[in-house]
Amino acid sequence: MTPEEYIRLFEKYQQGQCTPEEEALLMEYQDHFQLQEEEPAMSAADKELRRRIFGRIATTAGRKKVFRLRWGWAAAAIVILAAGMGALLLNRQPDSLPEIVEKAPVKNGPITPGSSMATLTLADGAVIALEDAADGIVARAGGTAVTKTGKGAIAYADQGGATDQHSLNTINIPRGGQYTVTLSDGTKVWLNSESSLTYPVVFGGAERKVILKGEAYFEVSKNEQKPFIAETDHATVHVLGTQFNINAYHDEKDVKVTLQEGSVRLSSEADKTLLTPGEQGIVSLSHTAIEKKKVNMNQVMAWKNGYFIFRNNTIQDIMRQIGRWYDVEVVYEGNLPKGTFGGTYSRNKDIHELLKGLELTGLVHFKIEGRRIIVMT
Repeated sequence: MTPEEYIRLFEKYQQGQCTPEEEALLMEYQDHFQLQEEEPAMSAADKELRRRIFGRIATTAGRKKVFRLRWGWAAAAIVILAAGMGALLLNRQPDSLPEIVEKAPVKNGPITPGSSMATLTLADGAVIALEDAADGIVARAGGTAVTKTGKGAIAYADQGGATDQHSLNTINIPRGGQYTVTLSDGTKVWLNSESSLTYPVVFGGAERKVILKGEAYFEVSKNEQKPFIAETDHATVHVLGTQFNINAYHDEKDVKVTLQEGSVRLSSEADKTLLTPGEQGIVSLSHTAIEKKKVNMNQVMAWKNGYFIFRNNTIQDIMRQIGRWYDVEVVYEGNLPKGTFGGTYSRNKDIHELLKGLELTGLVHFKIEGRRIIVMT
């Protein structure tokens, strides 16, 4: 890849138009671009940021090629160096905060990326650890079989015979886990870490209703006679057949529903609205009206596609996601950056490498003690 191609790809990245594969390409090639030459117009702050970035990169990555670019292009590439290996701090104003702990139960042992883990609770109260179950039928409910179809996925299928239409199952995804379930109507649901979905074994009556806590992506099987309804604590989504993402974590201030394809009706206690593809509806506890905005679908879908993609996220936003996926406790000490970060990371990345990337600006630092991550300036 030439420097010109690299910068063109970066400009596409700035506009939020990169696919996850293209963003991964930016990370792959960042080590090929060490920029030299400074122009007199470069500010002292830019020179210091540049010095810190290259100082850190030099200790963690070898150099294969060196290109000489003018600073106008170099500035863009330095942004990518920061974002590709870690993050870019966009606003550096400090904020003094007391120590805050993101409290959640954590397990012992080394910190590793999340994996396919879930428990299935049947209508009779029996609990199945799906990661330990062999492929094949893991449970039956009347004439419906629950089958583990492979690593990280189960499916419901009618095999003949009566099934209680009021029989409910719940799939629970722990911190550090993810799973996929195909419901009896053919709807496919991807569940993120620390999430749960409650649903009927079969859908009887005039509607298909499920209850979500956490985050999930839905690929709803179309049935105009039987609308699909996804409920959260503060919002409800009505659809006929479409694809959308719901983020409804208890520790997030808003419920966010993002439409990928089709159309949905989003309702709260005080408002309702229709979403079109590429739109996100935001239900806030502090506002009665539902906010709508266009969003970068790559960022919204990053978790499902195996990435973290941050755009103007605070360190607290980022660490909540990291805490769920790596199943760690997060503690904040001292003054924290008040601004926002951006960057792209593989969810399979070693946590030490990910945190080193976030440290590239020199404005945030981390210390790991067991399964606790301490965030410092």
